[in-house]
Amino acid sequence: MKELIIAFGLFLFIEGILYALFPSKMKNMLKKINSISEKQLRIGGFIFTVIGFLIVWYMKKNGV
Repeated sequence: MKELIIAFGLFLFIEGILYALFPSKMKNMLKKINSISEKQLRIGGFIFTVIGFLIVWYMKKNGV
């Protein structure tokens, strides 16, 4: 549970840094999301989910 809270904190930190450093680029990116189909967003989300899971699994398995 501790690791999950740390991961969530890291997620918020990275997300916050992006908005703090590049506010106009983030606004433009959010506008462009409307032009992407739901299917493409779903596939992209699934790919990132699998990559994230594999990274966590690898790190836990190898004790890093």
